[in-house]
Amino acid sequence: MKKTLKLCLSLAAIAAMSMPAFAQEPANPLSAGQKALYSMVNDALVRGAEKMPEENYSFKPTPEVRSFGQLVGHVADAQYLFCSMALGEKNPAPRIEKTKTSKADLVQALKDGVAYCNKAYDGMTDAQASQIVKLFGRDSAKLTVLSLNTAHSDEHYGNMVTYLRLKGIVPPTSEKRK
Repeated sequence: MKKTLKLCLSLAAIAAMSMPAFAQEPANPLSAGQKALYSMVNDALVRGAEKMPEENYSFKPTPEVRSFGQLVGHVADAQYLFCSMALGEKNPAPRIEKTKTSKADLVQALKDGVAYCNKAYDGMTDAQASQIVKLFGRDSAKLTVLSLNTAHSDEHYGNMVTYLRLKGIVPPTSEKRK
């Protein structure tokens, strides 16, 4: 009985000592959470851009809206626009939507835009997140700029889903899990 009690107390002590390791939050929970959401949305965007066949990059559901390729270019443009603001840099790749037309060029531009933004999200700390930058002439916290980028990407992923479905393609977020 004493051995069992000692063993139970020892196991309880070990469990109590290891609990803080499991309960720790990331060092920067606000910016880490934003990065996780951004990564999820942009992974779906890139996979969606890759799934659409080249011949459908000129597809427009109605004449008034962007083609699928223009949509991909627009999102790539926005990646650079928002993330250059958060980084305090000049936009290094403007006008993608107006200058790129092939699937290969647009997918690469989107991937490059995501990689550029990863620099902004990866380098962000919660302390830096509250620093003020100009967003369309208004003072905004850096985290707000990055949040707007994520929301914009998510909004246009929703557009992308419609284009894909109209062409009989299952969007990345609707694929069966393996």
